[in-house]
Amino acid sequence: MKKIAKKIRRQVVELLYKHQACHLGSCMSCIEILVALYFGGIMKPEDKFLMSKGWAAAALYSILAEKGVIDWNDLYENYYEIGSKYWGLVHHTVPGIEHSFGSVGHGLPVAIGMALADRNRKVFVLMSDGECQPGTFYESILFASQHKLNNLIALIDNNRLQAFGWTKEVLNIEPLDKRIKMFDWAVQRVDGHNIKEIIKACENLSSKKPNMIICDTIKGKGVSFAENKLEWHYYNLDEKLMKRALRDIDKM
Repeated sequence: MKKIAKKIRRQVVELLYKHQACHLGSCMSCIEILVALYFGGIMKPEDKFLMSKGWAAAALYSILAEKGVIDWNDLYENYYEIGSKYWGLVHHTVPGIEHSFGSVGHGLPVAIGMALADRNRKVFVLMSDGECQPGTFYESILFASQHKLNNLIALIDNNRLQAFGWTKEVLNIEPLDKRIKMFDWAVQRVDGHNIKEIIKACENLSSKKPNMIICDTIKGKGVSFAENKLEWHYYNLDEKLMKRALRDIDKM
């Protein structure tokens, strides 16, 4: 699975460079989480996955291409341009995508509705740490706890950087694990770049409470000039940086 993660990283760089699209940092921080979910035997056919941090679409679409759900060549040619079927954000018209997302804080409420509608399936939702700030998040946390949605699994890509700065400076959410436990959720905290740890956490879910897995990650992971750099939430790759990024990934 490490080889798959490396391949996905390369594809994301190639995709974002070709289309001069941003969110390199956001994509790189969540790749191991996605690889664990899609290639680690965690999700059954009846289970659902929602990508609340929809701006990291290049990562999820590359995963879906690797799974054979969508065609890589089609994705490579048609990502992000006006009228593209892929939109540059996760979009429900794309095979394998359950719901469109782009604005923060929407994924958890939708996941709760899906978990409540059918308790015989698991609903996984991947969120950014910045999405743990809005009021919708805390309303959802309360609702899921009250209804004991033990089939709900929220994974937090905790890279500590959001659109306008360090999360602790914009609106501090830490200690997130202790805070969420107070709302009667089962909480685990893992290295978000360790695929084995993520899989193990998904195999040790509570059967009585909603579950949260806080994945501590690095924004821009694997690309030296982008790691822990806010600007790579927005910057586009030029040819020189694209080649440098690919060299960095090859050394991982």
